Parts: sequence; C-alpha cells; structure tokens
Amino acid sequence: MSLDSVPVLESASDLPAHIGKYKVLRRLGEGATSDVFLAVDEFHRSEVAIKRMRAWAAVSRAGQGSDFSLRFYAAEAALAGRLQHPNVVQILDAVPEEDAPYLVMEYVPGVTLKHFCRSDRLLPLDQIVELGFKCAMALSYVFRQGLIHRDVKPANLLAVLDAQGQVTDVKVSDFGSALNLHSDSTQVHRVGSLAYMPPEQIEGGDVDCRADIYALGAVLYHLVAGRAPFDAPSQMALMHQIYHQAPPPLQGLRGGVTPELEAVILKALAKHPQERYADWEAFAKALSELVSKQLVPLARLYEVKDSERFNMLRELEFFSDFGDVELWEVVHRARWRRFPLDHALYKRGQEGNTFHIIAQGAVDVFRDGNKVATLGQGTSVGEMAYLAPNPDLRRHSTDVRVSEVCITISFTPESLGLLSPECQHRFDRAFIQVLVRRLHAAHEALAHPRRIM
Repeated sequence: MSLDSVPVLESASDLPAHIGKYKVLRRLGEGATSDVFLAVDEFHRSEVAIKRMRAWAAVSRAGQGSDFSLRFYAAEAALAGRLQHPNVVQILDAVPEEDAPYLVMEYVPGVTLKHFCRSDRLLPLDQIVELGFKCAMALSYVFRQGLIHRDVKPANLLAVLDAQGQVTDVKVSDFGSALNLHSDSTQVHRVGSLAYMPPEQIEGGDVDCRADIYALGAVLYHLVAGRAPFDAPSQMALMHQIYHQAPPPLQGLRGGVTPELEAVILKALAKHPQERYADWEAFAKALSELVSKQLVPLARLYEVKDSERFNMLRELEFFSDFGDVELWEVVHRARWRRFPLDHALYKRGQEGNTFHIIAQGAVDVFRDGNKVATLGQGTSVGEMAYLAPNPDLRRHSTDVRVSEVCITISFTPESLGLLSPECQHRFDRAFIQVLVRRLHAAHEALAHPRRIM
C-alpha cells in the first residue's frame, strides 16, 4: 500500500511503538476512520503497511454507527491471503482487535496514480494505456474471485517506481468497498467515489463488472486529460452530468490523442452498461491493440511492451496451461531476445546453460550438417539445460540456426528457480508434453519412415 499524502510531522511519542508484532516506523497517511502506518515484520525482515481503525471510529458515521465502518474492515479482512496477483496489493493478515482492528498489507513504495492526474505531471499516452491494460487484467482476476471492486479511482491504484522514480508497474488496492458475489452476509451498498461512478451505481442498483469497467475508463480519461470526465461544484450538478452529459472530447484536451484511443475510453464510459465492453477480456484486448497496432503514440517505438509480451505468451501452445498470474511471472522474469537470420542459437558440443521458447520466427536443426527439423512458434529448444541431471547430458548434439528472424523467451536453470513453485510446475508439465510429442514423432519415424519422409 502507498499514499500520496505528505507524511505527518509528529514526535516519536505520537506513534505507537508496535502494532501487534509489527514495529512501527512512521505514519503513511490517514483516512476518515483509519490510520496507515509503515511497519516492519521483524520475523520476515520485510516492510508492511498497516491500516488500523481508530478507536473513535465506533462513533456514528452518517447515523449508521460503528457497524458501517466495521463492514468495510470486514470486507477487506475476508480477503486476507486470497488475492494473489502481481497487480493486486496483497492483504497479508487481518487482526480483529476489539478497540482498533487492523489489516496488514504489502507495502508498495511510491505514489498513487492520483499523483499523475495533474496537467503538469501527465504520463506518456502509451504508458497510460499499458497501466490501464494491467489494471484491467488485475480486475479481471479479482472478478473471477467473485469480487466487484466498486471504488476504482486513481487514489486506489498504486504506481510502482524504480530507483529513478519512473513508473514501472501498477497495483490495485483498497477492497473495503468490494461487493463479494459469493457472500451471504449483508454488504454495504451506495459506496464508491462519485466522480468515477457509473449511473447504475449511483442509483444503488445491482452492478456487475461493467461498473468497474466504467470506473477504470474514468481513471484513464483523467490520466490522459489531467481532469476527470465530469466536474461540477456540487454533488447534484455532478450527478446530472454523469446521467445526461457526454464527457468533453479527449482530442480537444491533449495533443497526440488518436481517434482510436478516445473511442476505447469513451466506450468504457458509456451511460448504459450494455453499451460498454461486455467483460474485462474485451476491454483489455481493446487497450492492448492500441499498442500492438500502434494506434497510440509510442514513446519508444521498438520497445516490446508488457501487454504485447503477455498476449504473445497467451497465443503460444507451450504456455496454454499457464494462468494469468504465471504468465505475468514469465513476462517479468524471462529474458526476451530478438535474433537475426542465420544466428547460431546452439552449436554441437556446446554445454547448454539456457533454453529458449520461440515466440516468433523459426530455427533449423542440423545433425552432421544435415537438416533434420525446423522448429517454429511455440516450440522449445535447449530444454536439456534445465532437465539434464548432469553436465555431460547438457552438451548439444546438434547445431541450431535461425531460419526466420525470431524472438525467443529464454531462461537459465537459475532464473527458472526464482519463479514460484506453481509456475515451475507449469514449466515441468509443458516440458513433459514437449518430450512426449517428440518421442511420438521419433516412434512414427522409425515405424513408418516412408510416411514421415
């Protein structure tokens, strides 16, 4: 978790020394009924964010008493340990202390996307689209867990920064308003932030994932234009705009906005749910195609974006058994390389220390100077570098050369070992399928040599 608010200047005596087993370092920010602290989990030697309800939060809020605030806490507490996605802030623990219950969450150093909603801090358009794609895929995962966020807004989307302060990733946070479609308990309705809420949510009616699609569309509009799609001096005037007015054209608010980019965002902002994208997959596809088809200005023309890599993996047979979470691991952990025509990927006798999965293009396999196979998109080469039990078996018995300019996804045994156990398991299964297919092909070649030739 991360907050944009300026750290509160306070003496050490104003801070609790510990919250439970966690040593408190400083206050990160505060909300209407809770405080957020940066703390240390000394057992795991990691920093965490702790959101603790204030003792006085039991005082009536909007005449609904402590039950109102406690339901928001309970909504997030119920998700502790459940949401495991690289673009969703993890809720690590929930401690229901009587006076001040608290949540322990992943700490994300940086700022929220609210920081980039000002006209003097706008992000490049292609980066906004990439962040939108990642949010869409994360919220798709959340929806498959039976949740509708209901409060998607810039302040609840955390920007992950590198050492130079550049945005590298994004994480969805704050599930206190989430609607759990699988829960039988009474849940809070009429929640959310008005500027990003669709008409049906303002009315308090039933909502589905298209309400969150609208909200993310409103966030992307704000990031592109430096202003929200609707703005008015009073709530009643703002609601009237949301119900009855179209947002100002994006092309008139910022240079470089293409008709295609504007169309994608405005479709997400349609007044009626049935006029928006039908689901998260459709919205994510529309966003990714803006980049892959160069329908949005690219800050780095030849850079392969994360959305392109993710969609490329989805299309490869090798990764057909991988879930979205595992695919994102491959996007971030693999080495992506482009090889020119006739490049020697492997030479006979060379000890293997990498394996490659061919994402685009093809390679030819030679034994004693004779071509014995051509391997194309979705196949793997060099997997014995990972599977072989000893170095002698890792020496290549063939020459492998690039026959069509190709992009490969490569790992070493060491880098593969850094993946999660589930992702490694998926690789093992994929390699078994590769070996079974090759054994079957070899058997066919021996049993029916004329048919193979």
